[in-house]
Amino acid sequence: MKVQDILGIDFLLLLASISLTTFGILFIYSSGVTSAGELVSNEYIKQIVWGVSGLVIAMILSIINYHKLQNISLYFYIATLLLLIYTMKFGREVNGAKAWIGIGGFGIQVSEFTKITTILCLAQYLDYSKQKANSFLRFLISCVIVFVPMGIILMQPDLGTSLVFIPILLVMTFVAGVALRYVLFLGSLIGLAAFFVFLTLWQDHILIATKNEPYAAITMLTNTRFVTVCCLALALIGFIALLGLLLYKKGYFFWILYGVTIVIFSLGGSFSALKILKSYQRERLIIFLNPNIDPKGAGWHIIQSTTAIGSGGLMGKGYLQGTQSHYQFLPQQSTDFIFSIFSEEWGFVGGIIVFVLFLLISIRLVRIMATASDTFGAYIAAGLCALYIFHFIVNVGMTMGIMPITGIPLLFMSYGGSSVIASMMGIGLALSIHMRRFIH
Repeated sequence: MKVQDILGIDFLLLLASISLTTFGILFIYSSGVTSAGELVSNEYIKQIVWGVSGLVIAMILSIINYHKLQNISLYFYIATLLLLIYTMKFGREVNGAKAWIGIGGFGIQVSEFTKITTILCLAQYLDYSKQKANSFLRFLISCVIVFVPMGIILMQPDLGTSLVFIPILLVMTFVAGVALRYVLFLGSLIGLAAFFVFLTLWQDHILIATKNEPYAAITMLTNTRFVTVCCLALALIGFIALLGLLLYKKGYFFWILYGVTIVIFSLGGSFSALKILKSYQRERLIIFLNPNIDPKGAGWHIIQSTTAIGSGGLMGKGYLQGTQSHYQFLPQQSTDFIFSIFSEEWGFVGGIIVFVLFLLISIRLVRIMATASDTFGAYIAAGLCALYIFHFIVNVGMTMGIMPITGIPLLFMSYGGSSVIASMMGIGLALSIHMRRFIH
């Protein structure tokens, strides 16, 4: 490596990721300490090994010219798809999902690495097609690239991890210059479908549990005949709008067709989702709406997490002084709820530090995207930015009770080798792009 390359390292990005990883190790250690002060877990030792390994891999990737990955990104993508299929059939089942390949006492979560290979493959396609395909075709093929691994992961079933692919797709296609109407179409469709799902679960479980009468209009969302009639009626409106567009070339006909299509697919998608969702997945969504429905059962996670965060106050109780974690009130406290322990012991100030570090990573990735020497590098940086932001918002929101429990880890901090190494691999790619920003 040349001296100018070393000086070109984005030290702020590297420092932020190392700091978060270090915090993770500290509080994984804390999560293994009991109320009697005894250490009953060696998870922190494994996390140190994984963190150091991830850092070494990140530095190796920063040395490698990322342009060399462009022509082989498809092979990495296919390899992880095959591993996902293998995992789905023969993988180790944990928490109801076959998402790990067991190797002795360790497990590899292939889906974590699939996020990186999908970003690389999608970046390669978007770069290749920027002057060779129309906007709709680019968006359609991009959806196929993303939805294939997403669908396989959803069948494991791992709903939380599969959702991560959606912001990656939306952000990367937007940055690549795909027409905004296509990006907004998919984003609106998914958002409205999710709204219908939550609305239905709310009336089916929350209103009934609180002895309130469900609204008839909402109840009809689970009625097959009603949904079918609505979709047919909307399809007729869409057909009339299409005829108007073809005959009169008026823009408002297009937007009527656009809006009607979104509602049709959202209704159909929400209806299908309610049929497909596993019982524990439906339970998580219901508990998000009101954890007090089952405070000693499914709602325990959120209630204890919000209690831990709130009890931390401004400065926290002090390192190793938390009660929720040391009395083992927090389930999965070294993985999904690591932020809860952190906030209890280091308080609001500690939480702000984590916020700032993730904000710094996001800002540096946007900067790397803007200064990349080519669009391939810019698209990779955009995908990584979407990945880190989404994980942060969903995980921290989950611990605060403002997002559903999805099992998405807090990158760099949550216990897990696959998550930490994949996160550091992303940082290594970003460093490589930054270090070669002046090479055309």
